[in-house]
Amino acid sequence: MMDARTKNLVMSAVFAALICVSTFVIKIPSPIQGYINLGDCFVLLAAWMLTRKLSALSSAVGSALADLLAGYAIFAPATFVIKGLMALTAYHCFKAVKKNAKTSVAAIVSGIAAECVMMLGYFIYESFLYGVKAAAAGIPFNAIQGAVCIVPACILYELIGSKIGSK
Repeated sequence: MMDARTKNLVMSAVFAALICVSTFVIKIPSPIQGYINLGDCFVLLAAWMLTRKLSALSSAVGSALADLLAGYAIFAPATFVIKGLMALTAYHCFKAVKKNAKTSVAAIVSGIAAECVMMLGYFIYESFLYGVKAAAAGIPFNAIQGAVCIVPACILYELIGSKIGSK
């Protein structure tokens, strides 16, 4: 039988791998060298199922590794920070909202908050790289990615989250 610490570490590694693969495998290019992917689905799940630190670390590492593997090395440092902040946002919002609402509401609210962090983070980073106008062109694509990832994350959490989560 695994102790809680070992279980958390293994779950963190599994999430980092899931985030990397789901980001790397399904890529729809956006106009500013980025791409729409399903990695945020697992970033959100990690935030809802792991500890605060492990969700941030697995999200940051898995997402940045996917950028490196996909040839988007210029985005990897920003992705590391943005996805880590996304996980922290989702974690804290989920915990706060869950005190006064259903788990499904907490998941949706925290998912929206986390995706807003992602959109703002990439807008700021891309503004430095390409200028504000070009960065603004990426906002709709990041919004689509966020919306597309919240739905399956919520469904997966309802199916497996309470059964295997480590919180």
